[in-house]
Amino acid sequence: MLEKAKKLWQLQSKAKAIQRELRELSFEGSELGGKVKVMVDGEQKILSVEIAEELLDPAEKIAVEKFVRQAANAAIVRAQQASAQKMKSVAGDLGLGI
Repeated sequence: MLEKAKKLWQLQSKAKAIQRELRELSFEGSELGGKVKVMVDGEQKILSVEIAEELLDPAEKIAVEKFVRQAANAAIVRAQQASAQKMKSVAGDLGLGI
């Protein structure tokens, strides 16, 4: 019982450390050859959106919104993958077999 409590405490400590690490990471998603870019952090919060000026024609609004959404989703997927990798390594270190 004591060993399980110790492992749980270790897991919580490592999870908090990973959260701190992830806050410092950033991931970029881009579309249209870099004309639409979105940056997210490791907590999957959008940090910035950049749209090339030539795309800001009002007639292109729907298309621009679509590409922003796609770029944001691409960045979030990269952040999720990094998070999953880090959590998997911690679980392996603790012998949890996840």
